[in-house]
Amino acid sequence: MNNFLNQAEKAFVILSLSFFTGGIGVGGEGTNPSGLLPAFAITAIRYFIWVTSGLLLCVRWRNTLITASRDLLIWVLTAIVLASFLWSDYSAQTLFDSREIWQMTLFGLYMASRFSLKEQVKLVAWTLTIGAGLSLLFGIALPGIGKHGADHPGAWKGIYDYKNTLGSLMIIASLSLLLLPIGQRSDRWLKWGGLILAVALIFLSTSRTSLVISLLLLLMIGFYRKFRWQGRRTIVMLNLAGLALGCGVTFLVSNWVDLIVGLGRDPTLSGRTPMWAMTFNLWQERPWLGFGRGAFWADGSKYAFKVGQAIANNFIPPHGHNGFVDLALDVGIIGLGLFLLSFTIAYIRALHRAYESYHFADLFPLAYLTFLAMNNMTESYLIRITNIYWVLFIVVILSVKKGSQAGDRGQT
Repeated sequence: MNNFLNQAEKAFVILSLSFFTGGIGVGGEGTNPSGLLPAFAITAIRYFIWVTSGLLLCVRWRNTLITASRDLLIWVLTAIVLASFLWSDYSAQTLFDSREIWQMTLFGLYMASRFSLKEQVKLVAWTLTIGAGLSLLFGIALPGIGKHGADHPGAWKGIYDYKNTLGSLMIIASLSLLLLPIGQRSDRWLKWGGLILAVALIFLSTSRTSLVISLLLLLMIGFYRKFRWQGRRTIVMLNLAGLALGCGVTFLVSNWVDLIVGLGRDPTLSGRTPMWAMTFNLWQERPWLGFGRGAFWADGSKYAFKVGQAIANNFIPPHGHNGFVDLALDVGIIGLGLFLLSFTIAYIRALHRAYESYHFADLFPLAYLTFLAMNNMTESYLIRITNIYWVLFIVVILSVKKGSQAGDRGQT
């Protein structure tokens, strides 16, 4: 009976993570998740995940409280986000959409409190490998769904809403598979078969940003595998921190023009630079607590209209193409500051965990946090709409303080 319940919970996690990726709404786009599945089915799954997560947290309430206490800052930030309808120009919509924050946060807390880091990595790997397999199937058998049309000819999006989404999710798939411990023969097939497929889909997505980030993260993991001796804490910590910082600085500053032009992009990142400049000017109207979650880019927002006019006539951007910018717009300097402080603390803990362990699964928090920071430089993947990125952030910051994997040295 216990084994059945354990397997049922793992199946629930895979279903939930698939929902957060948007893969269950295959054929849907953007903020409209329904595609092949009708809208009521998507809604039913949403509330099933929400209610089930809440019930399971209540059943294990002691463990829930212990896990939640590992990062109090994230709960202050969550409270501000949930309360942001009070100062939003679209208070009803902001309040209604707060269900997304509740759902992502509760599930993230459940996953962090229920499973070890090794189990988390394996569940993420299984979820995204299934998504990769279905993306390959749809790309070949149903290209009208699995590939973009005239907007991005030839680019794959698989079962997801956009090519960049496919690319970024396959980065997470690659990280989890590369760091997946091999315990059984099935794990070996999952690891290497899934990894090859994930890398192939990054190329098929034609997402140049995903390609650059995946290469930088691969260098970071390779560095760790070579210099992961216990005891040399200062050297390893400084080098890992320097590598992570170097990735961001090199990507954003040193090669700002040369790299982007070489990849076929203009130095203003397809209009993002003037958009960010106008956004910053407007943000100064409400710098401390922002405009409320999603209000700045809401349908009919005068702010979104002004930003769009700075780029092209009749263009209204759906978001700021930068997760940190959008977070500042939603909850201001206070909210952004809380996030950055929580992120920094978790990153330091992840560094400690990386150099204190022989198990490659213990590198996942460091790798994921590095990915999250880089990926949000040109895309908005934090608290905008329902997404897996915020869920995994919650999971990582609440799990990274746990003891490292017990037992024999991990295998790769």
